[in-house]
Amino acid sequence: MRNGIAALFVLSALAAVPASAQCPSVPEPHTPPAPAPLNIDKMKDLLRDYHDAQYGQDMAAVYAIAQKYVEKRAGEVKSPAVIMDIDETVLSNWRNLVADDFGFFRNGNCDNLPDGPCGFDAWILRSEAVAFPSALNFFNAVRDKGVAVIFITNRWGKQRQATLWNLDRAGFEGWAKLVTRSDKDDFPTVQAFKSAARARIEADEKYTLIANIGDQLSDLEQQPGITAGKAECSFKLPNPFYFIK
Repeated sequence: MRNGIAALFVLSALAAVPASAQCPSVPEPHTPPAPAPLNIDKMKDLLRDYHDAQYGQDMAAVYAIAQKYVEKRAGEVKSPAVIMDIDETVLSNWRNLVADDFGFFRNGNCDNLPDGPCGFDAWILRSEAVAFPSALNFFNAVRDKGVAVIFITNRWGKQRQATLWNLDRAGFEGWAKLVTRSDKDDFPTVQAFKSAARARIEADEKYTLIANIGDQLSDLEQQPGITAGKAECSFKLPNPFYFIK
């Protein structure tokens, strides 16, 4: 679950890769430093300013580097595929975040936007999250190169149809697979769920996972004990707004 406002992350390209592939580095984001003295209201103001001024640029910088890498590798491997998270990776939940003042409320209605409160489950069912332009550009470019795009999301199975509608409304067409969480599972963390999902995809569908893109380290890092399903390169998008294990 979300644990409030995250510590500010430094972008990094992760994962060991074969000799024929070398993961590119990505620039550090322009996320604001914590104010002194530390104050949560001041931090929220800084985060709003960052979102409005430089967040989109930082997202686009990572996607541009990832696109160049994926397009190159697409012609060098068999059955190339890219794993992508959804929330704050391809779809923006900014309206929900702002309405809840960066808090997280899973339950409750979401009937008074732009005012809150706005329960996150109800927000998902509205299917109104908008695409990040740089994410949609990346998606279309690599899909046109014959790369399979696979979404793995922490959204629940009961939210699958709303997610399908939202992806369609946002312009994501022609993806290969959407993996949602079972409404009841035994995974202790998102990292464990996503690691297992990647391993199953690699084993069952014989894709070469050339890239993994997400806004959380739990989207990218492998669960200890799961060695299969690790992408050649992982690309961390900025998200100083919340943290998910």
